[in-house]
Amino acid sequence: MAKKEHISETPATQFLRKQGVAFSEHPYEYEEHGGTAVSSRALGVPEHEVVKTLVMQDEAARPMIVLMHGDRKVSTKNLARAIPCKSVEPCKPEVAQRHSGYLVGGTSPFGVRKAMPVYVEESILALDKIYINGGRRGFLIGIAPAVLADVLKAKPVHCALAD
Repeated sequence: MAKKEHISETPATQFLRKQGVAFSEHPYEYEEHGGTAVSSRALGVPEHEVVKTLVMQDEAARPMIVLMHGDRKVSTKNLARAIPCKSVEPCKPEVAQRHSGYLVGGTSPFGVRKAMPVYVEESILALDKIYINGGRRGFLIGIAPAVLADVLKAKPVHCALAD
């Protein structure tokens, strides 16, 4: 009997399975430039619990991953101060893709092509469950936020822009 293919096998899900991490799978209809507003609406969860994976770089073009609530923006000034470096800016889409191995809009912090430091907005770690990209556009996975610290060694930072 043929083994049923997971709809979701991506480098991210393969990485999580290898690590023995439990996750739920949440495919949805991807919309170009729809962002977390679209995915949170499709899943029926608060946008605050949907976590964006952003590939950024410091002044020396060293890449990093920043995890932020879907309904918040990163203060690059606060992030630079927290990690510490002179400045932080988002990578251009093609550079982000080269570092992560994922298409923009489908970037997961799990199973990336190149090892990069991971920073997580500290309030994300206080949530019960988060929804984060599973390595493909239109595909989120639900996990416990502790996985970010345990598996990715994500460093908590306070870098959300104040409302």
